[in-house]
Amino acid sequence: LGNSHKQYLLRRGFFANELERDWGLLGTGPISKLDHINYKHRIIIPIHWNNKLVSFTSRDITDRAEKKYMSCPKDREVIPHKHILYGDQSAWGDVGICAEGPTDVWKLGPMAFATFGIEYTPQQVRVIANTFKQVAIIFDDEPQALKQANKLKADLKFRGVNTEVVTIVGRDPGSISPWNARKLVIEIINKMKNGT
Repeated sequence: LGNSHKQYLLRRGFFANELERDWGLLGTGPISKLDHINYKHRIIIPIHWNNKLVSFTSRDITDRAEKKYMSCPKDREVIPHKHILYGDQSAWGDVGICAEGPTDVWKLGPMAFATFGIEYTPQQVRVIANTFKQVAIIFDDEPQALKQANKLKADLKFRGVNTEVVTIVGRDPGSISPWNARKLVIEIINKMKNGT
């Protein structure tokens, strides 16, 4: 990661060196193309599944790009990223926290996973249901995101997963402070364990 990438992460309340080490992040400069797609000024986020690198997504660091997130061209993916989840599979247990994107996962910690946006696929629902017994869904506090969160909740409950939707009023999970994120995760764990 270059200095501009680290500054972007610092502004968002992240420890850039830890993320670079733990998640294998890379940074692009003013010229970065793959298959005629421009990935300039982005953080490249590798996507691993079953200990294999299968795809990547990227986050714009300028906040001026038309698309905040851009992923790997579909024909280059080993596994389509919308068929799997983002997170640290080795850290997952019976209780999971479902978020929208990688930055939310970084903030919420090892129990968290992401569906790469609020739109999710049947394949992702199957993976979630086969992995977790209880799931707390934390999408952004926007009408469309909350609608999708409740739809996912219904799909998971149908598959026997105890699921709740948690909202952080007026906030994106990836933008809360590390202290508030830890506090929120502890509250979620206690709530799910107590079945309240």
